[in-house]
Amino acid sequence: MPIYEYRCPNGHVFERFQAITAPAPEVCDVCGAGPVELVLYPVAIHYKGSGFYSTDYGKGKAAKAKEGAGGDSGSSSGGSSEKSATSGSSEKKAAAGE
Repeated sequence: MPIYEYRCPNGHVFERFQAITAPAPEVCDVCGAGPVELVLYPVAIHYKGSGFYSTDYGKGKAAKAKEGAGGDSGSSSGGSSEKSATSGSSEKKAAAGE
C-alpha cells in the first residue's frame, strides 16, 4: 500500500498509508479543515543505455542518408561487378569446353 501526502487549506501537511482504492480524506487530521488536496511530487527518471540522448537520435538518420547516397554510386559499380561475374562464368564455360 502506498503512502499518500495531503495538504489542508491551512497549510498543514499529513500522510496516510492507505490502499489505492481507499477514498481520500475529507478533512485535515491536524485541524479538521477541509477539503484537503493530494500533494504530488515529480519522480526522478534515469535513462541508462544507448538511444536515450538527443545526440543518439541523429546518428541513425545521418548514417542512413550516407548509405543512400553511397548506394546510388554503389549500384553502378554493382552493375560492373555483375558484368565481370557473367564474363567470368563464360570464361569458366569456355575453359571447361576446351
